[in-house]
Order: sequence, then C-alpha cells, then structure tokens
Amino acid sequence: MRDFFKYLFASMLGFFLSIVIVIIILIAIITVSISSFDKDKTVMVSDNSILFLNLDQAITERTPKNPFGNLPIIGGEEKDGIGLNDLLKSLQRAKEDDNIKCIYLNVSSPNAGFATMREVRNALIDFKKSHKKIIAYSEVYTQGAYYLASAADKIYLNPEGALEFKGFSSELTFFKGTLEKVGVEMQVIRVGNYKSAVEPYILDKMSDYNRKQITAYVGGLYNTFLTDIAKSRSVEKDSLYSIADNYKIREPQDAVNFKMIDGLKYKDQIIEELKGLSGRTKKESIRSVSINDYAKNNAETGTGKDKIAIIYANGEITGGEGSDNQIGSERISRAIRKARLDDDIKAIVLRVNSPGGSALASDVIWREIVLTKKEKPVIASFGDVAASGGYYIGCAADSIFVQPNTITGSIGVFGIIPNFQNLMTNKLGITFDGVKTGKYADIMATNRPMTAGEKFIIQNELNRIYNGFVSRVADGRKKSKGYIDSIGGGHVWIGTDAVQIGLADRIGSFNDAIKAAAKKAKVKEYKVVEYPDVIDPLKSLLEESTDKVKTYYTKQELGDNYMLYQQMKKVIASSGIQARMPFEAVIK
Repeated sequence: MRDFFKYLFASMLGFFLSIVIVIIILIAIITVSISSFDKDKTVMVSDNSILFLNLDQAITERTPKNPFGNLPIIGGEEKDGIGLNDLLKSLQRAKEDDNIKCIYLNVSSPNAGFATMREVRNALIDFKKSHKKIIAYSEVYTQGAYYLASAADKIYLNPEGALEFKGFSSELTFFKGTLEKVGVEMQVIRVGNYKSAVEPYILDKMSDYNRKQITAYVGGLYNTFLTDIAKSRSVEKDSLYSIADNYKIREPQDAVNFKMIDGLKYKDQIIEELKGLSGRTKKESIRSVSINDYAKNNAETGTGKDKIAIIYANGEITGGEGSDNQIGSERISRAIRKARLDDDIKAIVLRVNSPGGSALASDVIWREIVLTKKEKPVIASFGDVAASGGYYIGCAADSIFVQPNTITGSIGVFGIIPNFQNLMTNKLGITFDGVKTGKYADIMATNRPMTAGEKFIIQNELNRIYNGFVSRVADGRKKSKGYIDSIGGGHVWIGTDAVQIGLADRIGSFNDAIKAAAKKAKVKEYKVVEYPDVIDPLKSLLEESTDKVKTYYTKQELGDNYMLYQQMKKVIASSGIQARMPFEAVIK
C-alpha cells in the first residue's frame, strides 16, 4: 500500500509539473506574439523631443530579441539591451531628425567593451555636427561612464555624487592551488610563449611573457582613453594622467576644479536646462523618447538594388550551429555562402567580436572567406576583441579595420587535457581498468597522466595547426611566414600596434568598414543587409531552458563559488586544440 501511494503521489507531481510547463510555454508564446507586434509598431516622436540615451544597458553587436525578460520563469531574468547596429543607426537618424532637439545622456556603469564604447562615443561626436546639444548627467560616473560622457557638450554631476578617475588595473584569477587541493592536474601543450590562456590552471601568478603583454594591453587601452578625453575636454593629456595618478578627484567639487565636469546639479536643474534646449516652457513637461523606442523606427539602411552584407561573428568559436552569442562554424559558414551566392550582394563586411575558440571551426569559417574573396570584396571590422580564432577567421579579408583599443592578434594554439586520476582514485576511491587494441587507442584520456609518446603526438599536431595558422595569416596579410611567426607566438596586440605591424590596415569604425566595402565594390547606392538571421526567441527558450534551469540552481547553491565552477566547466569544454585569446582580463 505504501508503494501504491508513493507512485500515486509521484504521478500527481509529474502531472502537476507538466501542467506548469505547458502554462509557461503558452505564456511565452502569447508574450512573443504581443512583443513581436509591439516591436513592429512605429513609435511616434513628438516635435521638440529629447532623445533619452541610457547607456547603462548591455550594448551588444545586434539588438537582442528577448520577450521573456519580464516573465516569472527561471532563465527569463535577462534584461533587454540594444545592439550597436541599432544604436549607431538611431544616432545618425537623430542627427537629421527635426523632432529631436537634443540628447540627454545618462550613464553610470556601461555594459560594453572599450572599442564598442569608442564607436558610440564617436557617433555622439558626429551627432554634435548638427549643432544639437548633448547633456550628460549622473549621480556616479565610473571611468567607462565618464569616457562616454566626455563626448557631451556639458557634463553634470550630482552635488553629492562621485566621479571615478584613477587609472586602469587588471587582475587575473589563478586556480592552481584549488586544483591541487582537489587532485586535478592540468596537462598543457601549447605553441607560443605568449599563449597564456592556460596559465591560471598551472601557475599561481602571471608569467613574465603574460605580464609584458597585459601591461602593453592595459597601457594601450589607457592611452586611447586619456587621448580621447583630453581632446573632447580641451585638457592636456599629461594633466589627466596626473589627476588619475595622484587620485585628485576625491570629492565632487574637485571634478569641477580640474575641468572634468561643467557643474554640480540636481536632477530638477537638469530638467529645467533640457526644457530650454528643447523649446519647452517651465510650465510644460518634457517630451522625450528612449533610444530603445526610437530604434524601433530604424528602417533598412540605404537604397537601390545592390546590397552590402554584414556577417556578424560574435562570441566564442565552436563547431555546429552556435547561437547569437556563440560563433557556430556551420551557421556562420552558411551565412557567408548565402551572401556569396546572392548576385545582388556586391560586398561583405565580416564583423568580428570574438576571443577565439576551436581551431578547426575557425578554419572552416576561414575557408568560406577565402572562397568569397575570389568573387566579391570582403572587409573585416574588428570590435572589442578579435583575437586568436577571432583573428584567424578575419585574416583573409581584403582589408581589416580596427579601433585603437581593439584587442587582436594572439596567433597561437594550445591544448588542455585534464588528469582527474588523483581526484578520482585518491580523493573519491574510484579506479579505472580496461583493454585496448593499440598503444594510443585511449589517447587524450582524462583518468590518467599522458605518456611521453602521447605528448609528442599532440605537440606535433599543435605545431602543424600553428604552422597552418601562420601560413593563412601570411597569405592574407601578404607577409612572410617568418615575419608572422615573429609577431605571433600568441602575442596579443592593441589596435594601434596591429596597424603598425601589419596585422590590420586601418583605424576605423564599423561604418567606415561598410563604406570601404561599397567603395571597393564600386557601388554608390546600396542597402545594408544583416546575416545570419537572429535566432527566434521562442525556439531559443525551448532549446536552452534546461541549461538555464541548471545554471539558475547552480548559482543558488554555489553563490560566489559559481565563477570557479564556470571556469572548470570551460576547461573541460575546451579540452583539445584551441585558438583562443590567452587571458580573460577584467579592466577596472
């Protein structure tokens, strides 16, 4: 009888959970339908309007489709952001829109890389050519926020607020000690002294090579940061360096005294100033439109039959289909082929924002670029990072555009084979036994250390892949293999240095790359089309819901230790040969 009730209650629970899942899916479908209808609606912009530019949201390559952000479901807590593509289009439209009188820029802690922020910042500077004003206001400015705000005509800070201006720092996390405690050995084989993605698992501090390149990387970012601010604020670059180095901005008035901001004001005072700029009286309310709503009015760019295709390659590189935030070799290759076979498409812009990933998947995409370049121009535009595999897929382009603070290069490969024998046998009491028909039948096994013969085989394979990588770059960049090897070895380069050493051709924006593609294709009137298609949000929810539930509960259980868990998952997933950026540094 007890078993009867046990199975009865289990069946009831299963039935109840099934009903809940069905209800959630129905809610999702209804939400998608409503959201799609809402996104298609044109937003009315009143005359004398202010464009409200909130830059604290995530700025991705393309505007995400996420109608589940406000649904009470696990995994639906992600907030909508805006794509750089729509952001740039919107600012260009606003420049010519008579209904937009000025921009109100609000930013405290932007969620974007430095090259992306520079794209937005330059678009704001271009907007000012219309003689419309940009007013920036915040209660707190982080350094990234101030970098964006420095493009404004006026920068205001709350009288009790704070401006962070202290220089850049970068810190890496090392897991060698943790791995030793749990009995895991990371067996590493690599080509290139600078290929240091593996160092957090085998060292307890940066190697001299890694320290050298991170110092150059952070210094390059900081140099662009100071140079751009100095120009916009008409302040000497050396003065800015001194202000940060001596931590001179300690209270709000200091920021005014050093001409970092234009005044200390409360929100109501900002509103009054915005009323004046937009032609509203003191008794009238402000008319405004958010950048997200304004972007809904973005139409297909350009005119005429001819087209320029943008292929977005965003995220880590892997085999298979990937996603909007992961470069799947099948999906991206298919998009490139589709653009190549379309006679109306006269040129392609490959937009890369990737730290790399699978060496094999990178080569698959590279091959499609090589084939396409024989038929029509291909221009590469590198975003925040296009390193290792990210550089691999773009090196064959006719021309490569970078920002001064783009991270690129990292020509090198590595392999990680974890050895869990000590963990399994000595910690958990698990042993292994088996048979094999050949000495190397179980090569790459993770339950024992590698033999000398296995290391020799894997090292030769890495050398072969590295030589192929160097050859592809040498062919694409029209340099000798010896020269590419001398600047390779996993070395990461900042955009300005990449141009000097020949890994890139020009410092230029995303739009500059599009114009260059049109010029090389000899077309003046053209439309811009985007590939691959954004993945349907409902399909994405249904396919990824299991992973999202796992992630949700793992975060709840592990708390602050979730980062370590995530790193270990990445190591296991990265087993094999990788062409990946040699570090994941966070700039503060």
